[in-house]
Amino acid sequence: MAELPMGKGVSAGKIASNVQKKLTRAQEKVLQKLGKADETKDVAFEEGVINFNKQLAEGTKLQKDLRAYLAAVKAMHESSKRVQKCLADMYEPEWYGKDEMDSIVEDSDLLWTDFHQKLVDHALISMDTYLGQFPDIKARIAKRDRKLVDYDSARHTYAAVNKSKKKVGGISKPTSLLERATPGWAQGILSAHNVAQTSLSRSQAEEELERAQKVFEDINVDLQEELPSLWNSRVGFYVNTFQSVSGLEEKFHREIGKLSQNMYDTLEKLENEDMSRKAGNGERTTSTAQRSDRTQDANHTLSPGGPPAIPKSPSKLKPAVPPPPKVTPSKDLKPENIINLFDEASTPGISVTSPTQYDAPGASNLLDMDLDALQAATTPVSTNPQTWDSWEAAEGAPATEETAAAVTAEEANGTTEVEMPPNFLYKVQAMHDYVANDTDELEMKAGDVVLVMTYDNPEEQDDGWLMGVREADWLQKKDPNKKGVFPENFTQKM
Repeated sequence: MAELPMGKGVSAGKIASNVQKKLTRAQEKVLQKLGKADETKDVAFEEGVINFNKQLAEGTKLQKDLRAYLAAVKAMHESSKRVQKCLADMYEPEWYGKDEMDSIVEDSDLLWTDFHQKLVDHALISMDTYLGQFPDIKARIAKRDRKLVDYDSARHTYAAVNKSKKKVGGISKPTSLLERATPGWAQGILSAHNVAQTSLSRSQAEEELERAQKVFEDINVDLQEELPSLWNSRVGFYVNTFQSVSGLEEKFHREIGKLSQNMYDTLEKLENEDMSRKAGNGERTTSTAQRSDRTQDANHTLSPGGPPAIPKSPSKLKPAVPPPPKVTPSKDLKPENIINLFDEASTPGISVTSPTQYDAPGASNLLDMDLDALQAATTPVSTNPQTWDSWEAAEGAPATEETAAAVTAEEANGTTEVEMPPNFLYKVQAMHDYVANDTDELEMKAGDVVLVMTYDNPEEQDDGWLMGVREADWLQKKDPNKKGVFPENFTQKM
């Protein structure tokens, strides 16, 4: 068996006394649990201990999470520092804003370092100080519990001593063999001795009870004052801690945002300078605005080589429609050479309705001809004179898919109005080719006519996008499932 350590100032008597106290406390607790001895209770103090343990658990968790937060800030600082150092190393000296970029990288590193240090000073150190008072109070609570057991044990011992002897006329009855074997003439002397011993034991028990009670009450009074005060202090501490953290975060993000904006501006100027240089060399460039436009809507990305990407506000950035050609009278066309096609008397030798090489489809006289087409063909549109051959080529050109579908529908319905798809709004004409990038998109060719319809669910409509079906598909199949979405700024309302 290992010997008990005998340190400086520790004697064998002191060790024996401590062992005796532990045995007495253990015996008292067993008797209390078995119901053989009563136990002193203090409900208010027990509630204070419950609050203390809860407060300690909350503070310990907050300290752990705060340390993890600081570790994350440190890791983010290191990651940001490495990324920006990589940028600074790649940034060539002759590029625009080299000095500004180096300054931004340095200031960013200093800002991260200052943010981390202030979090440590204003949050973590305060947290450690706050939790530093709990171990001492916890130890004194445990000591109070031990002294309470000692007090109960002394109280029970004192009560037992008072009831240990039954007295008859102030003299105890003989209870031991020594008392019964003592001759009659010596009984008086022995009884007097027993009375003196009983009085001495009762006096010692009373002194032990008073001493145990005083020690317990000294500790108990202090804790009765400290526990409620500590419990009430938690609100102010939590407020100060989180105000410090949130205030430091707000300031840090504001300052780091300024540096990020400066970096963005510097890089944008570098890009513009590079674009200007490439433009001077005849190289093809792509601006930042075009790149950002392409990333605004990932579900509606245009194919490469097409018109500019769909902007956030389509109504402001629709594709420019070429202006109509300027009508300039031909230099070779003199006023006296202009004839009135509707005055047969003025054109006796010209057959307008039946030229030698022109076969007017289904027109037996001048009134049955397409006057709009005839006017377009005979109107000079440029400095080059419009000849009969070119007019004939224009009139005899093959009809487009849209025209053919319209003619077919006209022939099939006659004068009956063509049925439009459900929720039809209006017609638009495609000004550019559009290649569908998703199954819900409508592919268009320049010149296609599209019947615009309302969305089945208005909440699904994106800004700058319309729902519709190509008129040719609708006239041929009457299938509303052929509909799809398309960019509004690729079309022009008819």
